[in-house]
This record gives sequence, structure tokens and C-alpha cells, in this order.
Amino acid sequence: MTTLDSTFTFKRGLQLKNRLVIAPMTTKMSFFDGVVTTDELDYYALRSGEVGAFITAAANVHESGKGWEGELGAYDDRFIPGLAKLASAIKKNQTKAILQIFHGGRMTSSKVLGGEQIVAPSAVPAERPNAETPRELSEEEILAIIDGFKQATRRAIEAGFDGVEIHGANTYLLQQFFSPHSNRRTDAWGGTLEKRFKFINEVVDSVTAAVDESGVKNFVVGYRFSPEEYEEPGIRLSDTLYLVDQLAEKPLDYLHLSLNDYRRVSVSEEYKEQSILAYIHDKINGRLPLIGVGDVRTRQDAEAILENAELSAVGRAVLIDPHWAQKVLDNKEDLIRRELSIYDKEELKISNGVWAFLQGMMPERLEE
Repeated sequence: MTTLDSTFTFKRGLQLKNRLVIAPMTTKMSFFDGVVTTDELDYYALRSGEVGAFITAAANVHESGKGWEGELGAYDDRFIPGLAKLASAIKKNQTKAILQIFHGGRMTSSKVLGGEQIVAPSAVPAERPNAETPRELSEEEILAIIDGFKQATRRAIEAGFDGVEIHGANTYLLQQFFSPHSNRRTDAWGGTLEKRFKFINEVVDSVTAAVDESGVKNFVVGYRFSPEEYEEPGIRLSDTLYLVDQLAEKPLDYLHLSLNDYRRVSVSEEYKEQSILAYIHDKINGRLPLIGVGDVRTRQDAEAILENAELSAVGRAVLIDPHWAQKVLDNKEDLIRRELSIYDKEELKISNGVWAFLQGMMPERLEE
């Protein structure tokens, strides 16, 4: 049986000291212009040093892709000094730093974009309150965004990160291209399942090319994805199994399944015999390592994920207790902090943005 404290080595050579990873979580702690703040550095540093790797909050690769205020920027060389400080804050006691890169697509607003109209694969608004109708991206703009992912990867390498994670989950632009709800195009970038995969395929190739061209050693590339959508039409687990099958043949280092509960079962009737995590792991069939995640609170949860994944990611539990990982590894679970009080915010480097995130995700574990 795989244990949490065992090491893991990716095919590009990067070794993790254990099987625990801190999942990417929105912090809204950067300056308005995307530059890293001192508070942000303190937040990451406090929670680093115990896990094998720490994946950052999403960093935007193109000016049109900013999803919210306080978001990390990676779309210009001027961000490299701040990103270098962030990588350094994470990389202590052999914890590896992975920068998550993304484009928000239609999941933003013109206010966030300084008055510019939001963009997406097609002019179809998201099914959420007050959603704006996006402008359909031209092919020239699509190619510019693909290059944006490549250049952001170059910047991550220059800043000293150990890898990047392409954020294809949570209904952002990569997922929007794959979804039949948000992608109604009839050109080479949409229509059939294969054509809706084209943007993802090009981004992956662009990012991995940046790594290969740089000559950097032990730098990994991962891809995160969400398994299902509620929209009609929308992504179903059968679509995601196709996606996984394609990605498992790419020069990636890992796949990362985005779930709110690792035990979750598909909404599709034909996929209810086991968890979504198990179906995904079976489809990969050892071709790439998988990171599992979803409401990990205990050692038992983290170990249960390893039954259907190679690495176990934890998120909210580490926000509440920055030393959750070491307490688990040392079999000191009785010492883990389980709830977060507003009086602990300063001590735990919890900003208003993170607090708002927690209020939306786990209000039952907060004490106002």
C-alpha cells in the first residue's frame, strides 16, 4: 500500500518528499495590478515546508483573462520578480512550488477587465446570476492566448518555480472550449468533441514546448480538470474520459482532478458503480500520475484518495491549520485545529479575500 510519507518522482525527474500536495485555492491577495504582496508571501510561507508540493492560486496569462480582483498576474515580464519571491517563499524544506496558470474566459466581468467586454469561445453567457454575454474570440486572439500560456511558463521557469499547472477546471477558458455549452463554434476550434479538444491540445503543446526549449531540468507540467457540468448541453463524464484518454498520451507529468468531495459519484446513470475518482484513475491506467482531492480533513481521507490516485491534495484543512500535514504525518491528528475563528485571521495570515472564499466553501467550520 502506498503511504503518505513515501517519496514520488515525476517522469521529468522532479521528486516530492511525500504524497501530500496543497491544492490551488483562490486568495485574492495580490495587488490590483497582479503583483504579489507581502501578505501573500507570508500566507504561502506559513503553510509551506511540510508537504511535497504547493500549487498556487491561479495566475492569469493574458490581460483579457483576469477573473477577479486580487489575482496573480503572469502575463508580462514585469511579474517575474514578484513570482520569484513567491516561489522562494514556498520552496523551503524541500517543498516544491508549482504555479497554476489560467485564463478566466467568460467567468469574469467587464468591471474587472477595466470596461473591456469579456471573451469566450462563443457569445454565450454563463448560467450564473448577472452573467455578461461574452464576445467570441477571433482565431488571432485564440493563438495569442495560447502563446500567453507558453510565455507564462517561461516566466515561471525564470522565477524559479518547479512546475506549472494548466488550469482547465472550474469553468474557466480551457473548460469553456471543451464544453458544448460555452463552445458553439463551427470552425476548427469547435463543433465535434475532437474539435472542442483542439484548444486544450494546443495549450498543452505550447506549455510543454516552453519547458523543452528552455533546457530546464526537473520542471513539471500538470493539467487540472473538472469532470462534469450541470448545464445542458454540458460536459458529461463520458466526455471527460475522452479528455483524460487524450491528455494521458501528452508529454504531461500529472493530471489533477478537481472535486469538492473525493467520494463523489457521477450524475450519469452509466457511471454509478464507483467514484468519479476511481473511473478517472482506471481510464489513465498508469500512463500519468493522478492527484486526487475533495474535502480531505483526516489522514484517513488522504490515504483513501491514494487508493485511486498517486498523490493526495488538501486545501481548506490547511487554511484552518497550516501544520495539518505535519500533524498527520506525525500521527498527531488530535492536535489539528478543526475550526477557524475570526480572531485567528491575523495569526493565520487569512486575508479578507481568503475569508470570503472560506465563507462560501465551508461556513459550518467558521466562527464569526
